[in-house]
Amino acid sequence: MKKLLLAAAFAALSSNAVAGGVDVSAYVRRDQFTDLKISPGGQYLAATIPMEDRSVLAVIERGTNKLTGTFKMPRDNYIADFEWVGPERVVLSAAEKFGSLDEPQLTGELFAMNADGGKAEMLVGYRTQDGGLGTTIKPKKGNDRIWAYLIPTPVGDGRSALISAQPYSDDPHSSAERIDAFTGRMKRVAIAPMRNARFAADNQGVVRFSWGSNSDNIRHLYYRTGDGAEWDLLTIEKEGLFEVPIGFSADDQTVFLQVEQARGPDAIVAMDLATRKRMQVLRDEKADPSRIIYRNNTRVPTGAYFADGRPHSAFFDKEAPEARLQKSLEAAFAGQGVVITSQTNDGALALVQVFSDQNPGDFYLFDTKAKKAAHVLAKREWFDPEKQATAKPIEFKARDGMTLHGFLTTPNGSNGRNLPLVVMPHGGPIDVQDYWGFDSDAQLLSAAGYAVLQLNYRGSSGYGKSYVSAGAKEWGGRMQDDLTDATRWAIAEGVADKGRICLYGASYGGYASLMGVAKEPDLYKCAAGYVGVYDLPKMIADDTRDSRRSGNWLREWVGDPAKLGDVSPNRLADRIKVPVFLAAGGKDRVAPIEHSHMMESALRKAGVPVETLYYDTEAHGFYTEEHKQEFYTRLLAFLSRSLGGSLAATGSAGDAKAAK
Repeated sequence: MKKLLLAAAFAALSSNAVAGGVDVSAYVRRDQFTDLKISPGGQYLAATIPMEDRSVLAVIERGTNKLTGTFKMPRDNYIADFEWVGPERVVLSAAEKFGSLDEPQLTGELFAMNADGGKAEMLVGYRTQDGGLGTTIKPKKGNDRIWAYLIPTPVGDGRSALISAQPYSDDPHSSAERIDAFTGRMKRVAIAPMRNARFAADNQGVVRFSWGSNSDNIRHLYYRTGDGAEWDLLTIEKEGLFEVPIGFSADDQTVFLQVEQARGPDAIVAMDLATRKRMQVLRDEKADPSRIIYRNNTRVPTGAYFADGRPHSAFFDKEAPEARLQKSLEAAFAGQGVVITSQTNDGALALVQVFSDQNPGDFYLFDTKAKKAAHVLAKREWFDPEKQATAKPIEFKARDGMTLHGFLTTPNGSNGRNLPLVVMPHGGPIDVQDYWGFDSDAQLLSAAGYAVLQLNYRGSSGYGKSYVSAGAKEWGGRMQDDLTDATRWAIAEGVADKGRICLYGASYGGYASLMGVAKEPDLYKCAAGYVGVYDLPKMIADDTRDSRRSGNWLREWVGDPAKLGDVSPNRLADRIKVPVFLAAGGKDRVAPIEHSHMMESALRKAGVPVETLYYDTEAHGFYTEEHKQEFYTRLLAFLSRSLGGSLAATGSAGDAKAAK
């Protein structure tokens, strides 16, 4: 009963439609909540709840399941993160995005609220916002000319928080400030020695490290002994390799660094701050640390999670209490990913997230003394995990011998042989990766009868700096060849019917899909590009105007604009021989709709069959559920005509007034 009441309390803040069978609406429906954290005293649970065009912070009293307080963000604004700064006080940071695939950009605004919804304040912000609490919340005087974000520290007295603050300008200098979580008053504790800096604080909340780069994008790491001390240059990026602090020993005399390596994954290294002597304490054979595990309410790292295929954990000391707790939870939830998201200060209660390729995510409250777990909430309770498809981690050699990693999802109940295949490259492309877990697109396509291949091609994160660097200036080159090699691997393994294979992706994945059918016209039967970029010289020209830093990065990672026309799909349309589906939003600032218009025009001129779906009101990924439903319904119909398979679209498609 408590579980049902708690779910109802959160669900009351969002609108959801019941989905049944293989229904597009079930896959486009928003999660019931995103993040869930327990308060330091264990009295409250706080959750972020996604709405159609914003998100809400909701606080529930744990004993009664009473909704005690809410904070609603403005339109197109989302809660990027939130932290309990004390037993009764929450500080949250805001991010703005203009499409479901858009990377949320921090706005620099900080808000605070009591657990009972009272004393809601805008601590830092450049706009006057309606916080959704029936009153206009204005920024503190003087705090409307800066932007800020929280610096991770142990939970304090509930009165203050440590933040990084900087003025609105290109390449600004940052400062670390101690901010009053009620009045917004700030006290400066450090000034960064370089531009665009980040800070790391020790277990006492003292800022000890700062790192960043100027417009040349060369990273520097500085250290100081304590408050008021001078900064000492510790590391300069060399040959693309760098290191960042991730925590301290309990006595703050040792710092732990995540260190990039010339070959293979990052290592975690302990460095004695007095002698500068280093010792490697943890390194996986294949994968970078994806998340650091800390001792409860400290900045003391004890281990890490690794996302090599199915996620696993490892610890500096296998007998440490954190290691024993984690391993006991992994044994209890065998075959699933297990992450402790938050704990009470006394460690008696831990909030545990459990997920898998078939399970979008469940949260449990674990009593560490009684060793009992109680289910709290499911992110998408309308899915039955046993009926979902499984994602198998894969590994194979590319044509040049490089080992590549990815996932193969096959329809539930199939024998996994001779299937129509959708190759689905991720966006980014640099320093982004596909993870093992519940992927809505892969599950929808699998429910319609398709195998789905997701590849962490070179340039993707998660497997070391050299893996990322191998993607530099390889748009349309080796990154594209990796996708071709993955397709041929699936054919050779007997998974894919070689006559029924399509490419589909979003953002860079849209580019790679169209580039794939231009470069390998006999390998694929169709291509679908969702909010993609298709003219690389135009992309670089547009983005370079934004800042010198952006221009430098694009030249380093994408290449010389004068040579990129040869790997721009809209300029290769005469090589494409198969049907194409394009979808884009008129407000997209990441991949402007002009790219899709240019691609469409070139395809029509070349006599290539092309379908389009454009919404003037959408951006980088469609927000509106009926627009998303229309897109996926159209996508499934397009794939069905090209490859066969079930439409699997039993929900209403919505009104596609802007569709062509």
